[in-house]
Amino acid sequence: MDLVQLEIFKAVAEQGSISAAAQLIHRVPSNLTTRIKQLEQDLGVELFIREKSRMRLSPAGWNFLDYARRILDLVAEARLTVAGEEPQGPFALGSLESTAAVRIPALLAAYNQQYAKVELDLSTGPSGTMIDGVLSGRLVAAFVDGPVRHPALEGLPVFEEEMVLIAPLGHAPITRAREVNGESIYAFRANCSYRHHFESWFTQDAAVPGKIHEMESYHGMLACVSAGAGLALMPRSMLESMPGCATVSVWPLSPRFRFLRTWLVWRRGTVSQSLSSFVKLLEARGVVLAEG
Repeated sequence: MDLVQLEIFKAVAEQGSISAAAQLIHRVPSNLTTRIKQLEQDLGVELFIREKSRMRLSPAGWNFLDYARRILDLVAEARLTVAGEEPQGPFALGSLESTAAVRIPALLAAYNQQYAKVELDLSTGPSGTMIDGVLSGRLVAAFVDGPVRHPALEGLPVFEEEMVLIAPLGHAPITRAREVNGESIYAFRANCSYRHHFESWFTQDAAVPGKIHEMESYHGMLACVSAGAGLALMPRSMLESMPGCATVSVWPLSPRFRFLRTWLVWRRGTVSQSLSSFVKLLEARGVVLAEG
């Protein structure tokens, strides 16, 4: 097994075909086919399920892809380290949408100014998607709802969010979930930690939401609630950043559910120069919270 084989395997796995991978890494398809077969023989397993012109990862292939990405990332990091002390190269960062919109724009601007050689790439999504990205190696680190108790991850708390329930103007006061039992709610997809938090708020009071409408943005949620179509849960900081925030009524949750912490997480033992510099910037700006 060598690095070239790992690079070829990664390209084929991500592209889904020999021809597409060959174009991406500028090699002839026959060379890729031979190298993949050699790698499978070396490992003693089939890494792909071959379907005509498609190459689909086998269960063993999915497991091996994680290791291949980590090995290649470490090699790239080692090359950058010996080339100089200044962070450089790709830095794929994930974030909750609300954190990206409200909490980190100034941080990212400062980081870009200080480390111009780093190619910062920001993607947003629910906590579940961001955590999967870190675990798979697609993301170096991500801002997620925490704490995250996963043996392969480590991190630190950075922001505290007050979660508020928004309802149409004129809605009766909301002090507990039973008062809105059966009402429609607007939320992100099922792997969103804030949605789980909202559903837990109902469950602890022996209540259930009505229809759950899945949305793609907080702006969409606000518009629907403002129109009188249901309820939504969101960070107060996000709500107050949006035009139209005065078109809904706002109700704090009970102390047990009112505050959530956002964590920056990364794969355990894989702190690159770029990530280390980013954490130092967070610490310098005083946004890192005490754990507990």
